[in-house]
Amino acid sequence: MSVAVQFSTISEMFHNVTAQFAHGRRPVMKYKVNGAYVGLSYGELKRKVELFAFGLASLGVKKGDRVSIISENRPEWAVCDLAMACLGAVNVPIYPTMTAKQNEFIFNDAGVKLVIVSNQFQLNKVQRVLDTVPTLEKVVLLAEKESIHEKKTIAYTAVMKMGEEYERSHPDHLKKAVASITPDDLLTLIYTSGTTGNPKGVMLTHKNLATNIISSAETIRFGVGDTVLSFLPLCHSFERMAGYYTAFSCGVTIAYAESIETVSANLLEVHPTVVTTVPRLFERMHARILKQVDMHSPLRKRIFFWAIEIGREYACASRKGSVPLLLMLKRAVADRLVFTKIRAKMGGRMRFFVSGGAALVREFGEFFEAVGLTIIEGYGLTESSPVISVNPLEKYKFGSVGKPIPGVEVKIMEDGEILARGPNIMRGYWNNPEATRDVLDDEGWLHTGDIGMMDDEGYLHITDRKKHLFVSSGGKNIAPQPIENLFLSNKYIEQFVLVGDRRMFLTALIVPDFDALKQYADEHEISYTTQADLTRQRAINELIHKTIADLQKDLANFERVRKFTLLEKPFTIEDGELTPTQKVKRNVVEKRYAHLIESMYQGIN
Repeated sequence: MSVAVQFSTISEMFHNVTAQFAHGRRPVMKYKVNGAYVGLSYGELKRKVELFAFGLASLGVKKGDRVSIISENRPEWAVCDLAMACLGAVNVPIYPTMTAKQNEFIFNDAGVKLVIVSNQFQLNKVQRVLDTVPTLEKVVLLAEKESIHEKKTIAYTAVMKMGEEYERSHPDHLKKAVASITPDDLLTLIYTSGTTGNPKGVMLTHKNLATNIISSAETIRFGVGDTVLSFLPLCHSFERMAGYYTAFSCGVTIAYAESIETVSANLLEVHPTVVTTVPRLFERMHARILKQVDMHSPLRKRIFFWAIEIGREYACASRKGSVPLLLMLKRAVADRLVFTKIRAKMGGRMRFFVSGGAALVREFGEFFEAVGLTIIEGYGLTESSPVISVNPLEKYKFGSVGKPIPGVEVKIMEDGEILARGPNIMRGYWNNPEATRDVLDDEGWLHTGDIGMMDDEGYLHITDRKKHLFVSSGGKNIAPQPIENLFLSNKYIEQFVLVGDRRMFLTALIVPDFDALKQYADEHEISYTTQADLTRQRAINELIHKTIADLQKDLANFERVRKFTLLEKPFTIEDGELTPTQKVKRNVVEKRYAHLIESMYQGIN
């Protein structure tokens, strides 16, 4: 299905969608209140956005002003964002996990005038840097408090009341503001997390996002009857464009998860039909399913793995367009005995998942396809608003990131780098013309920094990041991502970082799946006291050594891992080792664990 209404700006999208569905009974959003999900109607959303926009106007916010949001996913995030879009203000979203110092850099770089924060914790971070950000005039607190004593701070509810008063004295203000907005006006500044140095502010216009929404909706088939569960950070371009803007433009109900930790429970409460997510979710679900299977009797284990194999055969035959009758009957039995129970744990109504942000391990895609859960993988960058390509729902291809969406051109350079051009490509980096010139050429092509190829059917395949290509001391080029994905498919491996740039051979830092290791240790009577103790057990290291050897037997010699180190705890966002979308910050990890890495190369000349 395409978008439900026509629009060329996000403010126009908001007004047209709310008008289209104003009299319907379906909620536009659902969120938890006192332990139960409640709905927000299109009319209620429209009024909240209008009042908050008038309130911001009363505080002096006007077209072109930069306003930040630091909040977890909630309806107020959308209310604030849409109010800014209607005023022509520029949304500068910030991850709630960022530190006060990181916030300070963005506030000053963007010249932020007003900040909206979700709670006291976020407010405290802003208060610590108020005196060092001369442009910052006000802080709006979303959380309800009886009184606010912090400097320059005002309650969200107070802004709403100010909006009512401002509307009475300036009834045409919002209408005039919306009318002044053009597609080429700046909509948002999204600061890329990056792996080193300060982040860069990606300038995206109304046109960038509007065209990307309309083109993506032709491939990501949202419908009026769909419900999307939203849990990826709204400040990330993928969730904002796909799980929020595109869903909204198609008349989809958006349900907010309470947190990433509660997704499993919220799936059962919301019964979504579509979920936008990152590959990490599938890794966790796959590990959880196999862990539960391991607890069953030998007979039930055999039934499970038989069912998965039948599911794979059925999916393969379906793609070829011919399913034998006997296979159809076997698939029906497998579905009844195994698959329906797995799908029920995801709400029972799932039509498909949309995966982005990182490469999906092929094995996970095929596993969930066998179960009857489709994953369509896409590709893009914040700089491209973000979608460049998406797998068609009716003809997806695992191992690829699909075909370029309508209006977007893709070409592959001689060195394998992927270039993209279209109306979705950013204006540039805020206050950073040199960095802009590094990625945007004179013909409008965005140099993505990713390495890939196009197959004969026009599907794009990503092989690695250009800057992450290793060159061994023997001169061999090595793409770490496919090798890492190979090992991540194993049940004993939670996180895996390949090391080997300018080295004689490859090594790895491995975070094991501690639940799986503990189960193995208990079954084989391996004694341990803590997770750290477990990683030092000889039998456990032998298990991982054998696992690696089995997995890499088809790799070239120079692509094989010679040594590894088991880490005692996972990489986390809080420790700065992961980006907010769960991608490993390779440089940070290599620096933090330099002593362990060097120990694996000791004695090598």
